[in-house]
Amino acid sequence: MAAAASCGDVFRIRAPGRGSDTWIINNPADIKRVLVTNHRNYTKGVGLDRVKILLGNGIMTSESDQWRRQRRMIQPMFHRRVTEGFGALIERCVDDRVERWQGFADRDEPIDVTEEMSALTLDIILGAIFGRDLSWLDERMGGNPFAMVTEHAARDLQFAYKFRSLTRLVGELVARRRDSGEEHHDFLGMLIGARDKENGEPMPERDLIDEVMTLVVAGHETSAAALNWTWYLLATHPEAYAQLTAELDATPERSGLGFADSEGLRYTQAAIKEAMRLYPPGWLLTRRTIGTDVLSGYAVPAGTDVMLSPYLIHRHPAHWQQPDAYRPERFIDSDDDPRDRWIYIPFAAGPRHCVGENFAMYEMTLHVARVARRWRLEYLDDGPIGVEAAINLRTRRGLRMRLRPRR
Repeated sequence: MAAAASCGDVFRIRAPGRGSDTWIINNPADIKRVLVTNHRNYTKGVGLDRVKILLGNGIMTSESDQWRRQRRMIQPMFHRRVTEGFGALIERCVDDRVERWQGFADRDEPIDVTEEMSALTLDIILGAIFGRDLSWLDERMGGNPFAMVTEHAARDLQFAYKFRSLTRLVGELVARRRDSGEEHHDFLGMLIGARDKENGEPMPERDLIDEVMTLVVAGHETSAAALNWTWYLLATHPEAYAQLTAELDATPERSGLGFADSEGLRYTQAAIKEAMRLYPPGWLLTRRTIGTDVLSGYAVPAGTDVMLSPYLIHRHPAHWQQPDAYRPERFIDSDDDPRDRWIYIPFAAGPRHCVGENFAMYEMTLHVARVARRWRLEYLDDGPIGVEAAINLRTRRGLRMRLRPRR
């Protein structure tokens, strides 16, 4: 933040280790150019190799024709109608977590919200990917083989090796499904059934497995981080919590909340969006120029690393009133969608816009609404929580909170 404040919306930082300059872009017009209007002149940038070790060559890391082919085949899986089909699964996972929390509330024991959000979002994404075969995975491995995702916070080479070892298990499950011919209404079933529109071919086996591994990590970590920050901000801003619960109290609670119904909880969604404005899980986007480009009037050479930070643009004082304040109502009162001005990009933008945005917003809204109807979360630690800017923007330590009944 200090560098952006003193150097402006476009500045360069020398990276001695790479012997090159990195351009930091914090201008809406340049963000639009890099992510949308001239996106073909940019590839993924710094850090891609490290992510590839973990996720393989899925849509988060692939490039060019392979990325376009995979994106076309995956995109229909996240249509609003398909996302709504996972509503029962999401509600079941949310209700299981609420039942667990009730035990803590009855005993007046604090909960670690950070751990709980990680476990919840992992339960949801694994259920969405593997469906009823999740029990087969548990039996095959003597427990949840993907539990390591929540048990080990570090995303180092040791974790990557252990995580990638699960590709053999996924491959075994894919072969098992193909042999059985049974129909499965989950993400794995959709990946197996996907066909390339140009040649009618199925997704290559290795690509399919890499997409599964990508879904596990990307579908869990970003939502977990966003929910963690949402509860921190709501717990430390009682006036916002009061407005959220007023909206929920005015809306009868029922099961089977559809996608459109979740969007109707405007303040609830605004509370989540505002949390992602202040603390976007994907806080840094990296690109590299293929050919020369011009950003803010400056010539950018080919092969230059360009970084765009949602964290910086989301807090830019030229584009947001009270940029550091938590004010969910800014997403309700404003007549202009901030995404049209390229100042709000928690899910990135353009062709590489996060394919899972609909799913993430749906699961987060259902969870926040169900919990906030029952409890007020009381933050137990003093002072700010601290920020850890790793691959995702996380709290530096777990959030300890106590559940206070609302009724």
